Amino acid sequence: QVQLVESGGGLVQAGGSLRLSCAASGSIVSINTMGWYRQAPGKQRELAAIVTGLGTTHYLDSVKGRCTISRDNAKHTVYLQMNSLKPEDTAVYYCMYAGTDGITSWGKGTLVTVSS
Repeated sequence: QVQLVESGGGLVQAGGSLRLSCAASGSIVSINTMGWYRQAPGKQRELAAIVTGLGTTHYLDSVKGRCTISRDNAKHTVYLQMNSLKPEDTAVYYCMYAGTDGITSWGKGTLVTVSS
């Protein structure tokens, strides 16, 4: 199993920035995809940003240009730098890990609240 611990959520004013971190531990395989999904109140969970083991990134259209995902493979950690935050970015952000061995894990989530 792979355990994920998220940090960095909080309350920020519109236009502000936050940096989310997610550290993985346990049975990690070297080739894996990590990233962030988010779920706003009353809405379905959606992909915010992911980065593959080869460094390929994918972003939700609405966060492109404002958010940057990165990873530190030595620390098994993925980061999401979020800038120019908007009230519609308010959501619980969940870290995700998917290994080539078929193991998928989710973090418990960290709340991001953007006030207008």
